[in-house]
Order: sequence, then structure tokens, then C-alpha cells
Amino acid sequence: MNTGMEPTLAKKDGQYVWHAMQRPGAAPLIADSGEGSWFTDTNGNRYMDGVSGLWCLNLGHGQTEIIEAATEQMNKLAYFPLSLGHQPAIALAEKLAALLGGGFRTFFANGGSDANETAFKIARQYHKQTGSPEKQKIISRYRGYHGNSLGALAATAQANRKIKYDAALPGFLHIPPPYAYRSSFGSAAEDDQQAADFLEQTILWEGPETIAAFIMEPIISGGGVIYPQSNDYYKRVRDICDRYQVLLILDEVVSGFGRTGKLFGFMHGDDDFKPDIITLAKGLTSGYLPLGATCVAENVYQAFDGKGETSHFRHISTYGGHPASCAVALKAIDIIEREQIVNRVETLGHTVLGKLKQLEQLSIVGEVRGIGFLYGIELVQDKQTKEPADDDTMKAVVTACQKQGLIIGKNSDTIPGGGNVLIIAPPLTSSEEDLAFLVDTVSSVLRTFA
Repeated sequence: MNTGMEPTLAKKDGQYVWHAMQRPGAAPLIADSGEGSWFTDTNGNRYMDGVSGLWCLNLGHGQTEIIEAATEQMNKLAYFPLSLGHQPAIALAEKLAALLGGGFRTFFANGGSDANETAFKIARQYHKQTGSPEKQKIISRYRGYHGNSLGALAATAQANRKIKYDAALPGFLHIPPPYAYRSSFGSAAEDDQQAADFLEQTILWEGPETIAAFIMEPIISGGGVIYPQSNDYYKRVRDICDRYQVLLILDEVVSGFGRTGKLFGFMHGDDDFKPDIITLAKGLTSGYLPLGATCVAENVYQAFDGKGETSHFRHISTYGGHPASCAVALKAIDIIEREQIVNRVETLGHTVLGKLKQLEQLSIVGEVRGIGFLYGIELVQDKQTKEPADDDTMKAVVTACQKQGLIIGKNSDTIPGGGNVLIIAPPLTSSEEDLAFLVDTVSSVLRTFA
């Protein structure tokens, strides 16, 4: 593998670009082209993208139909704001409502952070206009990620992301998630029930009349691929929210559009499990263009139909619902449906997880978790004490995989001392050969550390 970097590009990169989540001076990999689940860097080295960019390139590189949809729309109407309207936004909102089972209105945003900011504003204004003006607090779960703008970051319960930003905005509370491997309640068997009970207890401690909404990822992704052991957790959460008139917001930014082997993560619950608000991004366009969406149940939307100068929703987004982005989303959804991507992920996901689960025999692997094409491998220094693997080990594993042509991630900059989960989320179109390469590479690397 060529380890050099084209000198002019490397110099310009170091001089002009401020990279996300990298320390100054680090020399990043520079991509040149992509095809399917793979990309090639500027030195001609080829890599499998085992994290789909940032969890978003669900359909892989080179989807000509998506590119053509964007081009066609830009030729027809390059830009138009949704303070008025345009056809692609109408068609996409109608499609999303159908996919979600009907009864949803969509407010379009730029991405996931923006979609969640929108949801928080809607929740607070909703309660003010339905006779409960003190309902302002938002509850979220530790290790969950909801965005990097200040409101979304306040809901994000990952302490390392907030250091030096003074992101402690008022009105945001955090509770433990269901996490049987490291149960906050001392009982792995009863972890789901006790996590749900803690939500109810928090509502009661704070006063139900003060709680506007509870936001959660159906499957915590960047925080370590954490999810309940059974679907009962989802039902209990829905019942608790109903009991205290708390809006349930589901952050499906990562888990939406087939990533988990269901079209949406909430569909792992029973048929009665429905949110009040759903936020979407990433896989919505398969990463080909930026777009977010806040989908709101009809009964919530109707609360904004009152009289008065401030009864309507006054939030606005310049690029939210960009015509080309909406056209791209419609084409991405069409491909997902036509190619039966969700069924494919559900089937192949079980196979991949079964193979990765065998790594639990290694001394360095505490637990392997996964659902669909979303996997977390929790590394430890001691299997009995579950002491997390240190940062140097995590970086060494990720680097070793990269040297063998595989890009994987880890839960970086999340919680103090808890960045010990390898993150794997390949494109949903990955071939069986791609997936075999992924499993074999991760397995061979981890065996050298065991």
C-alpha cells in the first residue's frame, strides 16, 4: 500500500483545512474517488468504507440514478425556499408520511442537528399552545447523540463533546439508557425495565407539568451501539410518555432507511409503538446531498393552527428542503424499495453478527452487539472487571484495520473513559464479498491484540 501523500495536496490540506475531530497537525487520508462500498485515496490506495462515511452513505458510491435526479432537478429549478413551496418537497413529504404509516407532516431541515433543534422548538411551543406552558424540559439518555448545535448538544449526553463549549443550556435532563452489559441498575436481566422505570421516576421527580418531551435514538449509535434486550422497553416508554402527556421524539438520523434491518428503528417495537415526532437525515439522501426532516404527528401539527400572531411555527431554514436534495431523497427511497434493501440488510446482518460474535472468545473483546448493518465491538482490558480498553489500544486497532484496507470507527469524544467501542456500519449495498472482507479483517486484527 502506498503510504505517501501527494505533496501539494498534503501541504494545502495542512495549511487551509480544519478537520472534524482531528488534532491539528494530523495528516488525514485524502479521498479521490469512490465506487460501491469502496473509495480510493490520492495515492491510489483502495479502502472499504466500513462506516458509510459518517453513517450516511447507505447506498454506496456511484449511484448514477441519484446523481441524475439531482442534475435534472437543478436544471429545472435550482433553488426555491419552503416559505413557499415546490414539487419535490411535496412529493417527499407525502412519501415520508406513507412510509411512517400515515398521519405525519414534515418540516424540512439541513441535517440531523437542525432537525432535532426544530423538534425541540415544536415540542415547547406545542405545550404552550395546548394549555401546559410550564412543560419546557427535554429528557434524553446518556451516551445518546442528537447533534452539535447548542440546543442539540444540550440534549446530547456525551460529556466529552461539551467540554469548553459551555453547552449546559437550561431545561435538558439525562437518564441512563438500557445497557445490559454495563447496567446502571446492577441487574442485566432487569435492565430494560429499570431503565424505563427511571424515565418515569425522573418525570415524577421533576414534576410532570414541567416535562415537554423525551428524545431517544431507538438504537444508540455513536455512543456505542446500545439498544434494549427486548421490545417491551419501547412499549413501556410510549406508555409512560402518554401517561404524563410527554411528547416522544425519536431520533432516526442514523437508524432510519434500512440501517437496522427495518425501514425505521422504531419498527423494532410492536405495531402500537409510534412516536409523536421523528427526526431524519443521513440515509434520507444516502449522503448524496444534505437534508434533514422533522416529521410531526397530525395532532401535534394541529396545535399550530390557532389564531394569533405567534401561533404558527416561526422557525425557518434557508436550505432546508432544497429542491435537489428532495429529489435525491425520493430517488434514494425508490432504490431502497426497488432493490429490497431492507430485507437484504435484515438477512445478511444476522450472518455478519453471528461471525463477529465469535470474537467474544478473545480476551480483548467484552461484547459484540449488532442489529442490521450496525455493529459495536466493546473492547476491554479485563473481561471479568470489564475495564475499558484504553485510547492507545483503540487507535491502534483502527489504524491496523486501515493499513489492511478497511475503515472502521470508534466512539470518539463521547464519554470520559468510555471510548472503547469499535463502530462498524457498512453501506447497505455492500456485497457478500465486501462483508466477508470486513469480518475477516476485523477478526485478524483483533486476534493480534488478544
